[in-house]
Amino acid sequence: MGNDAMPYRRTKLRRTINAVLAGAIKYGIGPAGTQLLTTRGRTTGFLRTTPVTLVEDETGRFLVAPYGEVGWVRNIRRDGFATLRHGGWIELVSVVETDTAEAAPVLRSYLRHPSTALFAGPYFDASPDSPVEAFAEEAARHPVFRIVRSTTIRL
Repeated sequence: MGNDAMPYRRTKLRRTINAVLAGAIKYGIGPAGTQLLTTRGRTTGFLRTTPVTLVEDETGRFLVAPYGEVGWVRNIRRDGFATLRHGGWIELVSVVETDTAEAAPVLRSYLRHPSTALFAGPYFDASPDSPVEAFAEEAARHPVFRIVRSTTIRL
C-alpha cells in the first residue's frame, strides 16, 4: 500500500473548527462519542485541550490519533493519563498504547463512523471498507490508546 494519505497541517480553518467544536462539547453538545481530551504539555507543563472521538466496542474504549503523532499523542505517551470532558462530566483516564494487532480493528471501526470518515478519511490510505490487514499497515502512523482505568466526576 502506498503512502497517498494527506499530511496533517494545523490550518487556521482547522483551529477554528476545533474551537467551535470544543465550545459545543463543553456544554454537552456535539457528535456522539466526541469529547475534549486534555493533556499536560511534556515540555511546558501547560494544559492542552483538543476534541477527540472515542471508539467504544466490546473489547474496550480507545483513543485514536487520526492525524498521526500530534502533540496530544506525545503528551499522553509521556504521562499515561489525561482527562476527557463532555458537558458537566470530567473523566480522568489512564491509557496504554496498543500494538498493531489490537489497533487495526479499532482504526477500521474509527474510520467507519460517518463523521470521522469525513474529517479523518483523507489522512488514511485505507478506506472504511478495506480489510483489517490494510489497517494493520496504518497502525504505525495512527497511534491507538486503550483506556485501562477511569474515574468520572460531575462538575
